[in-house]
Amino acid sequence: MSRSSLLGLGAVASLAAYYLLMRPRPMRPPCDLQAQSLPVNGDPSCRRSALLKDDSLLEFYYEDTRTYYDMFQRGLGITGDGPCLGFRKPGQPGYEWMSYNEVEHKAQLLGSGLLAKGCQPNAQQFVGIFAQNRPEWVLSELACYTYSMAVVPLYDTLGLEAMVHILNLAEISLVICDKEEKALALLENKENGTTPTLSCLVLFNDFSDLFAARAKDCKVEVLKLEQLMELGRQNLKDPLPPQPQDLAVVCFTSGTTGKPKGAMITHGNIASNSSSVIKLLEGSVVIQKEDVSISYLPLAHMFERMIQVTMFCHGAKVGFYQGDISLLTDDIKTLKPTFFPVVPRLLNRVYDKILGSLNSSPLRRALLHYAVRRKQAELASGVVRNDSFWDKLLFNKIQASFGGKLRFVLTASAPISPAVMSFLRAVLGCFLEGYGQTECTAGCTFSMPGDWSTGHVGAPLPCSMVKLVDIPDMKYYAKDGKGEICIQGPSVFRGYLRDPERTAAALDSDGWLHSGDVGQWLSNGTLRIIDRKKHIFKLSQGEYIAPEKIENVYMRSAPVLQVFVHGDSLQSYLVGIVVPDPEVFVGWAKERGLMGSYKELCQNPDVKNAVLENMRALGKEAGLKSFEQVKCLYLHPETFNIANGLLTPTLKNRRADIRRVFQEQIANMYSLNVNL
Repeated sequence: MSRSSLLGLGAVASLAAYYLLMRPRPMRPPCDLQAQSLPVNGDPSCRRSALLKDDSLLEFYYEDTRTYYDMFQRGLGITGDGPCLGFRKPGQPGYEWMSYNEVEHKAQLLGSGLLAKGCQPNAQQFVGIFAQNRPEWVLSELACYTYSMAVVPLYDTLGLEAMVHILNLAEISLVICDKEEKALALLENKENGTTPTLSCLVLFNDFSDLFAARAKDCKVEVLKLEQLMELGRQNLKDPLPPQPQDLAVVCFTSGTTGKPKGAMITHGNIASNSSSVIKLLEGSVVIQKEDVSISYLPLAHMFERMIQVTMFCHGAKVGFYQGDISLLTDDIKTLKPTFFPVVPRLLNRVYDKILGSLNSSPLRRALLHYAVRRKQAELASGVVRNDSFWDKLLFNKIQASFGGKLRFVLTASAPISPAVMSFLRAVLGCFLEGYGQTECTAGCTFSMPGDWSTGHVGAPLPCSMVKLVDIPDMKYYAKDGKGEICIQGPSVFRGYLRDPERTAAALDSDGWLHSGDVGQWLSNGTLRIIDRKKHIFKLSQGEYIAPEKIENVYMRSAPVLQVFVHGDSLQSYLVGIVVPDPEVFVGWAKERGLMGSYKELCQNPDVKNAVLENMRALGKEAGLKSFEQVKCLYLHPETFNIANGLLTPTLKNRRADIRRVFQEQIANMYSLNVNL
């Protein structure tokens, strides 16, 4: 055989070997996609996970993991001296790591120090944590759990009035803070007598002599974290681990509907919710000790903490960002996470940035869209990979911006556009979406590996039964597969701390949690979110909005007769429809040098900006937060009334109808890409 023939055979063999190595491998779903959830006792309005053999719900995945403490201990047994918590100092090229053994030891020292300061185990002892994400946050939390104490996270957007309410309601005496500025805000409330129970502040960072003197004057002890750990070393106690029924955390809402509510989450709630995600991922994305997640989403909320405890349960690693969101991209590239929890707002920015980079090259844009369609076709056939021809040609730079090693991306907190989800799945690979709320620990539904369709939030997790309940006023009926989403199971919270009235409103006598969201069952057993029962919604960054509260403030604006505030869970800001007051509007505009008839003024951009400025000034005066202020307006020259279907008989806005009538104007306002 000639040399050329041998070379030809060698090339063919090489190509065959390459194909066998690199050929697409299907990621099959763990159950039939046409039966992702199954009716309970023949009731199609009530569903459970198809992963379960019967109607019993999953409380724990591993026999020895019934609490947060158990889950960390399991990871400790797997990894021991292996890395657990990673951190990166400003200007530092790489990450430093604390081992699992080191974390456990420091948590025992810190917990023993808390006991020495008078904190009591198993006595509804609440310890406040007011800090950004960093390893000390996890150490503080684990210290509490090691000795059966509960955590109450605090965060900036609560506002000082809400934090005073929380400190008093939970009778918190000790708060752990990251820096002096946050501790000072708490100290000022102690100085003016509004938080009498506060007696000790523990800081991660150094503090000034002036701060220490002010604290001493109002009988508040101030310690550095190292001092509290040294006290624990001198008074070291054996662990007193919690039971599943014990409280782990009380998560307070941001209080858009009055005083914040404290959702009581038990260790059993946490174990069941985390176990359900593990069950869902078995056989597809099995977590290993080599995996790493990046922590930048607020630890004050359950989503980030559930990601972390799931990582800890398998001896995996969690690396923290530097605390500056502008440096997050560099932190990701350095850490190279394999697991990436993310909120839609960040994904929308990534999507816009990718498409924006293609505007100057029509050829490259066309090529990208073709490549995305090819990858989406692979996903539809069950193939998930990031080593295809298209990945190497076009997507590798995008993947590298996420560290280049992603195996699993999870989005939650707010809905994500189906177009963005479908695009980024093609670009990044395994990309799942969950839905839930604090009151069911984190998630109650989850899209399944192998189901790459969009426009839904998946099927019930194995810890949850989900049913739809009639809402006659909104014409949603369970018989039509639509209604209020209600959740039952071991991950549903115990109730609101010392608030029986609001607990009774959220939990019915049969233990069903009423979410306030309106859902629709799809033909494959997945759930779609279609509305809100109450007029409260989230913006894309996860902030809750109560529009009627904002409208009541803006109604005090002289030129405003009627106002409708709208927010979209795929958007980061609010917009408004305003009907100017015909009796004062022309004169009000004239005083500002703006001339014209009523209708002409409604079309004048300068008039619109003047009305917006007036409304925002009133909003600021009334204490509205920045995200509660509208960023863009449409002035409408005809009043909302009963006859045109935009007001109820009691003269309230028909919100769904107003949204429908003004959908074009709302879309136009969001297309302006308001500079926030």
